[in-house]
Amino acid sequence: MKITKKEVEHVAKLGRLELSDQETDKLTSQLSNILTYVEKLNELDTKSIEPTAHILDIKNVMRDDVAMPSLPQEKALANAPDKAAGHYKVPKIIE
Repeated sequence: MKITKKEVEHVAKLGRLELSDQETDKLTSQLSNILTYVEKLNELDTKSIEPTAHILDIKNVMRDDVAMPSLPQEKALANAPDKAAGHYKVPKIIE
C-alpha cells in the first residue's frame, strides 16, 4: 500500500506538525514500507485463532478500593517547609 505525500501532509496538519519537505518525503517512504509489511499479515490464515488482548492469561491483582480515613491535616503539614491557611505554600513559578 502506498501512502502519498498529500496524505502525510494532511495527517501532519491534523496533528499540528510542521514538517520540512525532506521530513515529509522520509515519512511518506517509511509509512508506505510499514503498511506494505503489515499487508503480509493478510496472507496468514487466522480463522481458527481467537482474538486476544494479551498473550498471557492476566487478571487484576489490585485490591478493592475501600474508603478509609485520610491523613489529618496537621500531620500532613507537620514537615512542610512553608505553609499558609492549612495548605502547602510553594514559590510562584509562572508570572
